[in-house]
Amino acid sequence: MDHTESRDGTAGTDERTDEPQPTPEPEPTPEPGSDQKRPRPWVRRARRTALVLALLLIVPIAAIETALRVNYTGDPAEGTYTRDRDAMWLGHAWVDGRKKDADVTALAGRLKDTGVRDLYVHTGPLEHDGTLPRSVYPRARWFIDAVHRELPGVRVQAFLGDVLANGGPEGLELSDADTRAEVVRSAGQVLDTGYEGVHLDLEPLHSDDGNYLDLLDDLRTLTRKRDAQLSVAAHQIDPLPHLHSVAGFVADHPKWWSQKFFGQVARRVDQIAVMSYDTARLFESTYGGYVAQQTSLALEVTPPTTHLLMGLPFYYESNPGHWGHAETVAAAVRGARLGLSRTDPDRELFGLAPYIDFAATETNWKEFEEGWVR
Repeated sequence: MDHTESRDGTAGTDERTDEPQPTPEPEPTPEPGSDQKRPRPWVRRARRTALVLALLLIVPIAAIETALRVNYTGDPAEGTYTRDRDAMWLGHAWVDGRKKDADVTALAGRLKDTGVRDLYVHTGPLEHDGTLPRSVYPRARWFIDAVHRELPGVRVQAFLGDVLANGGPEGLELSDADTRAEVVRSAGQVLDTGYEGVHLDLEPLHSDDGNYLDLLDDLRTLTRKRDAQLSVAAHQIDPLPHLHSVAGFVADHPKWWSQKFFGQVARRVDQIAVMSYDTARLFESTYGGYVAQQTSLALEVTPPTTHLLMGLPFYYESNPGHWGHAETVAAAVRGARLGLSRTDPDRELFGLAPYIDFAATETNWKEFEEGWVR
């Protein structure tokens, strides 16, 4: 060491003061752009925060996916097949003049050996004020009569829907009492046409919407007087507690209902059909596990006097909300059977509901028949 410290704390030199000292070399000048300074404190904090947030997202998602895979394991109970109480959504072409007698005959041939006993035929959409022009379903009476002739015992219900105002700048406003009254009048209008029920599909419907419950109460009063069915298409149930609240905070279109709200809806209708598709699941196993979970959650709060149906994806799409390779009919059928087996295997008022006829493939039908109809 060249330098020492004197007793008084000042720096001194060693005894060889007469020897020449080496001249220090100058520090190299860094090249432009080669400065490797340490990140500033706020950058380091931002990186740590990003890492923590990523872990908070990735770990729960991985846990959920693992749980869904596990939920898809095991064997469904014996006897968890069709109860001959299934339903099917049909497109608008059946009532607007595009379909003919031969089409009804072909439909009857497809359905006669299945458990489908209710047809939800698209008869709307409703106007945003709740009214329904008769001009949009000119051939409804013909179709109802043709189904009764070709498929005795199968009910035809009017599938009425609209976009709600909470889903965008325009739509049907449930908070308006006059609009709700018009929806009820439209329901009476289709029952006058000969339909045996009203199937309501309003989206996106936020959980805990009291105006919707009021509308269902009014519709139920009407359908009971007319000895008709009241059925609804229902959103999925929170796969995690209060997830609908979190989704509502992040987006304007929360995907899920609380289990409590689902039960409130189920107690007001004759049939409730879960739209158990468009789940964004990436694998058949996790989609099937998700359907199993949804089936159990729905069974837990649906009274035995209400007919519960789980929707099947009779269509193929590939997008972030619906991966066709994952959301298969086979996985949905098996998932529904697993949920039924674990929760209420003897439930009589239970069925499956394919969506939708005009997009169905032969593979869809085969998986439905082999997995459920038997």
